[in-house]
Amino acid sequence: MTTEQMTGAQALVRALENVGVDTVFGIPGGAILPAYDPLYDSVKLRHILVRHEQGAGHAAQGYAMVTGKVGVCMATSGPGATNLVTPISDAYMDSVPLVAITGQVATSLIGTDGFQEADIAGITMPITKHNFLVTDAKDIGRTIVEAFHIASTGRPGPVLVDIAKDALQATFDFEWPVQMHLPGYRPVTRPHSKQVREAARLITGAERPVLYVGGGVLKAGASAELKVLAELTGVPVVTTLMAKGAFPDSHPQHMGMPGMHGTVGAVGALQRSDLLVAIGARFDDRVTGMLDTFAPDAKVVHADIDPAEISKNRHADVPIVGDAREVIADLIVAVQAEHDAGRTGDYAAWWRQLNAWRDTYPLGYDLPEDGSLSPQQVIERIGALVGPDAYYVAGVGQHQMWAAQFIKYERPGAFLNSGGAGTMGYAVPAAMGAKVGAPDTQVWAIDGDGCFQMTNQELATCVVEGIPVKIAVINNGNLGMVRQWQTLFYEGRYSNTKLHTNRVPDFVKLAEAYGCVGLRCERPEDVDAVIAKAMEINDTPVVIDFVVHPDAMVWPMVAAGTSNDDIKIARDLAPEWENGD
Repeated sequence: MTTEQMTGAQALVRALENVGVDTVFGIPGGAILPAYDPLYDSVKLRHILVRHEQGAGHAAQGYAMVTGKVGVCMATSGPGATNLVTPISDAYMDSVPLVAITGQVATSLIGTDGFQEADIAGITMPITKHNFLVTDAKDIGRTIVEAFHIASTGRPGPVLVDIAKDALQATFDFEWPVQMHLPGYRPVTRPHSKQVREAARLITGAERPVLYVGGGVLKAGASAELKVLAELTGVPVVTTLMAKGAFPDSHPQHMGMPGMHGTVGAVGALQRSDLLVAIGARFDDRVTGMLDTFAPDAKVVHADIDPAEISKNRHADVPIVGDAREVIADLIVAVQAEHDAGRTGDYAAWWRQLNAWRDTYPLGYDLPEDGSLSPQQVIERIGALVGPDAYYVAGVGQHQMWAAQFIKYERPGAFLNSGGAGTMGYAVPAAMGAKVGAPDTQVWAIDGDGCFQMTNQELATCVVEGIPVKIAVINNGNLGMVRQWQTLFYEGRYSNTKLHTNRVPDFVKLAEAYGCVGLRCERPEDVDAVIAKAMEINDTPVVIDFVVHPDAMVWPMVAAGTSNDDIKIARDLAPEWENGD
């Protein structure tokens, strides 16, 4: 152990360096300013000065998702800290490892409504795995180590470290390494073997099983194991919005994405199954529809590293607590043992039904009759021309669903989006963070004109810091998903969803004002050439304004609060579920 006298601020920077941090996204301010002074001298930490704290948080998320490391963001007290609440909440919902470091007013001012004081620990308590308020400089090093351990182990998530200004300024004897003290934190990773054997027995005995795969499989790095299990069993696979890429879209056993805007085949597979093997999934309302009507004939095997998720929404007949990678690896062994004992599943009739749904109701879209741009076609062409090796980052709304539907994801981690919170403004800063984490890989943000206007100030950060992302703005002049609901459920009364006419703002001029390359595409025949031109520019950010038809809708659709059985493939048009029986 080494001991060295330094300030709390120096201890913070040293601790960040020692736990392996290389990038911090943040903005300085009064309470955190002591930390920025030693940060100036650090040769190991790159600080990226964002233009809004929300951008810092989403950038840290994007960085974490492509690197597998803990993302780090930093802000000052009061409004600086509260601006981090949205990305912290987003990271909590989507299980993204994040450490948010905030400055706090001096200890003597805490609780007095001091200038720029906010109880950020209290504010974020429901949306963090854990949070710390540090008032003693001696606790800074240990707290940082504990924060990174909590954020990155078990079910990943955000941790807040709030440090009083006087703790940052105090001088003390800094010691390293430090011992963690987390007596109540022991995440279970190894599954119970008896439960795994029971799950294997159910799989081989079922007639209509489905592997219901959630984002936990990606968090666990278990995609390779999932493919082995799927091919060993021959069971159909559905991957949720947060699990896109965990199983290759092109694989013949892949039925697609389930849920509100999932494929008919995936929704039908879940609804008609007699066994759901849910791995790293949380039975989210957007997947289940009306919960009481979800997969009514299915027994449930539910594996998750977070015991609080199991039987939270749907009773698990076989609960398995453990890391998805460990669970799947053990399941492979147990299923093989079943096969060796002569017990194999016969799913031939099941696959006849599944293939009938898949062949009869493929994903598709109609081109606008007036010759204008189809948003689905634009996104499909981006995926086809850019290819499967890129990272795609979606905002929230119609374009997010089209990006999930019409870009083919063949590798884990290729698709980043805000699934649980549905945060508009996520795409631009998250793409920025992803590009910092993977500088040699193309990063494309698929954004809407509504989302883009929430966080596009981070284009300035991208230009100044040399982060050449590509931003495809799907510009329909409206808050598209809200408008779709107004069309379907509010008799076309478009209350406050029209964003602009006459190009307010002009996204090409806006891009150029920020120092980016701005392009515009309004004709279907120009789509490929514009995408190709954007791909040729690799030294500065590119923004493409795709002016698309405003009336395009996302189909299929299960209306909120209704049964998945009531899925529509177009307005007033439902599938015939027994097709192919």
